[in-house]
Amino acid sequence: MHHVAIMKKEWGLIEKILSGEKTVESRWYKTKKSPWDKVKAGDIIYFKNTGGPVLVKATVSKVLQTEILNEKTRQEILDKYAQKDLGVKDIMPAIRSYIKDKNYCLLVFLENPKKIEPFEINKKGFGAMAAWITVDNINQIKIKVINS
Repeated sequence: MHHVAIMKKEWGLIEKILSGEKTVESRWYKTKKSPWDKVKAGDIIYFKNTGGPVLVKATVSKVLQTEILNEKTRQEILDKYAQKDLGVKDIMPAIRSYIKDKNYCLLVFLENPKKIEPFEINKKGFGAMAAWITVDNINQIKIKVINS
C-alpha cells in the first residue's frame, strides 16, 4: 500500500525526516480512523506539507497502535517516542494541546527516507481535511510533477 501523510508545515517535520532526526510518524485520534489497521511494515509513505507538493518518501519498518487509557499512558508514549517523532526533547505546547483529548495513538516507524521529485496529488474523494490518504498505488492520485 501507498500512503500520503499531510504534515503541518510550521512544525518543520519533513526536513527532520530527511535528516534522520524524525524516525517515527505519530497520529493521534479520538476514534480509530485511517490509517488505523491500514498501514503495515513494507508500505511506502509519501510526505507533503499542507498546500504543497509531495516531497519525500519513506518505508514503514514497524507499526504500533495503542489505545490511550489514561493520562499516564499518554505521557509514557510521549516519554518513549517524542524524540523519535518530533526530533526534539521538548514538546511544543501546540502539539501537547492537540493530543490532550485523543484516545488512540498510531506510531509508524520509518526507514530509508528519500527526497523525491515533487508532485501534486488529487485529494478528491478523500475529504478536503484529510491528513492521511491510503491508496493501492500512488499513481492513482498523482497528477502533476513539479520541476524543482
